[in-house]
Amino acid sequence: MRAAYIEELGPPDSIRHGELPPPVPGSGDVLVDVEVTAVNHVDTFVRSGAWRTPVPFPFVVGRDLVGTVVSAGPGAPGFAAGDRVWCNSLGHAGRQGAAAERVAVPADRLYHLPAGVDPVHAVALAHPAATAHLALFTHGRVRAGETVLVLGAAGNVGSAAVVMAAQAGARVVAVAAGRDAVYVRSLGARHFVDYREEDVPALIRAAAPDGVDLYVDTSGRNDLETAVELLASRGRVVVLAGLRTRPVLPAGALYLQDRSVLGFAISHARTHELADAAANINRLLADGLLKPHATEVLPLSEAGTAHRRLDEGKVRGKLVLRVS
Repeated sequence: MRAAYIEELGPPDSIRHGELPPPVPGSGDVLVDVEVTAVNHVDTFVRSGAWRTPVPFPFVVGRDLVGTVVSAGPGAPGFAAGDRVWCNSLGHAGRQGAAAERVAVPADRLYHLPAGVDPVHAVALAHPAATAHLALFTHGRVRAGETVLVLGAAGNVGSAAVVMAAQAGARVVAVAAGRDAVYVRSLGARHFVDYREEDVPALIRAAAPDGVDLYVDTSGRNDLETAVELLASRGRVVVLAGLRTRPVLPAGALYLQDRSVLGFAISHARTHELADAAANINRLLADGLLKPHATEVLPLSEAGTAHRRLDEGKVRGKLVLRVS
């Protein structure tokens, strides 16, 4: 079968496109013919070794896929040949990745694709939308009526977070580039702040005079001094990006108001947490409320190019690889 794979950790040029033996599924696995796979920043971290995780060589890259079930093992109830499915947690922790013509997916990491949903849209959202759900609900514990601040609100994770928070009944303050104001408001943001304005914290305070209950910075800048000062009593900051940032933590402002800072990586999410996220994503996909801002589709053979462009910061939106 054709696959995009590496034989050692390294730069984008280490990715090969060629033939590998097809996977041999276990009893709890579902064999899937892959239609499309997405490329995420975390895929580049695994490929380069920046984020350490067990990697069996040759190693197929990639987390996410949309495809069709070929067969399901006896320990994989609920799936049958011909089912359209998706997954967002391959390619790490010893699991082979998604960028291949055929993959074996553990049944507890596989979800049915709602009828009529564009597979490119679904695979583009699989990772960022799950990240947004985990940030808001699993770790951020957002509730209806609370104020949620989303930085990087026009990005892949940020736009999904705006939709999800608004749909959950939260009041969303969104920060992004001015050119994206109309788009971000259309997702459900109550207030919009252009990050290029001279005094962004003052504009946020004007939009949320009682403070922010949940602060989510998808841009990864992680200015915790500003973030903590913007929080309401018992407000939460969720850190989910910015691998190499080393922010200052204002301890006094943090503990005197019962505020908290939490960090998480989707790679550590438990299967039931990913399943909860998938259920929410499927509902929003089926209702047409969740769509990627922009996608670009490349052939599987261009996996190395896609990784290089991500490394160089030359991507706006989401890169998707078409496998079949």
